[in-house]
Amino acid sequence: MPRMIFVNLPVTDLGRAVAFYEAVGARKNPQFSDDTAACLVFSETIHAMLLTHDKYRQFTLKPIVDAHQASEVLICVSADSREEVDGMVRRAGAAGGGTDPTPVQDHGFMYGRSFEDPDGHIWEVMWMDMAAATAAMAK
Repeated sequence: MPRMIFVNLPVTDLGRAVAFYEAVGARKNPQFSDDTAACLVFSETIHAMLLTHDKYRQFTLKPIVDAHQASEVLICVSADSREEVDGMVRRAGAAGGGTDPTPVQDHGFMYGRSFEDPDGHIWEVMWMDMAAATAAMAK
């Protein structure tokens, strides 16, 4: 079985967060969701666990940072094309998120943009032409 990743994110408004992530293309898994947490599925191996602050505090004694003020983590997901990168960032903006909070990366063989969810968590979306990247690195 391939390894899976579950990114746990504290959110201030669970309903708003679920609607945002559904708008950018994730789907809610009701089996692992309730009124304190929601599992949003990006792929078979990538999941975001959105947790109310009270629920999140059950897993750590550290304070919850305000991701609008401090960088806690940069999460990056792959895309199959430049158009898919642009589409996900566009949907994030339309759903109330911030677009391109980090610099756009365009190296020809690699293209990436980012978005910020309503709680300030930054997601990068990256496309790479692996054959061209390998050839560029060989030079």
